[in-house]
Amino acid sequence: MYKNYLANIKWIAAIAIIAFSCASYAAEYSSIDASKSKITFTSKLMGSKLSGGFSKFSGKVSFNPEQPEKAKANLAIDIASFNAGGDELQDEAKGKDWFNTKAFPTAIFVTDSVKPTGTDSLEIHGSLTIKGKVMPVVIAAKYQAQGKQMIFDATFQLLRLDYGLGAGNWADTSAVANEVPVKVHLVLNP
Repeated sequence: MYKNYLANIKWIAAIAIIAFSCASYAAEYSSIDASKSKITFTSKLMGSKLSGGFSKFSGKVSFNPEQPEKAKANLAIDIASFNAGGDELQDEAKGKDWFNTKAFPTAIFVTDSVKPTGTDSLEIHGSLTIKGKVMPVVIAAKYQAQGKQMIFDATFQLLRLDYGLGAGNWADTSAVANEVPVKVHLVLNP
């Protein structure tokens, strides 16, 4: 009977270790699903709404929903993947007065700290570098598990003039709004 008891305890311990290992593995999300993730923005151009985005970005992410305050992200956005309006507007945006993609091909976002603000919601503090200018940003994010993936929907407001986006006539905020609401839809795989 004592041997049966020990055998049962060994089986229970083995099952617990396997279950814990699987739970730990399933809880860590670190791979960006680029085909489902996107960065979009809206702005006002000459009184009209302009929507666009960046189709290429990559980076490293570490997120465990059991310890969201330890989340980390380091994202690189390919500025040449800018897409809004027609060809003329896209060429203008890639030029020196705006993103100057030849000199500054990449924007970088790095987290500094993450604070849970409620069920499945976070306040992410980080820095965003565009055209060599580093500015702090605060991002409101919500997250949810969907199948084997973790989905983040985040928003923040970018002030374009802080980064020198829009020189000369484009610096006029009555022509192009300074405030640019940005949305990030990030899909992570374990």
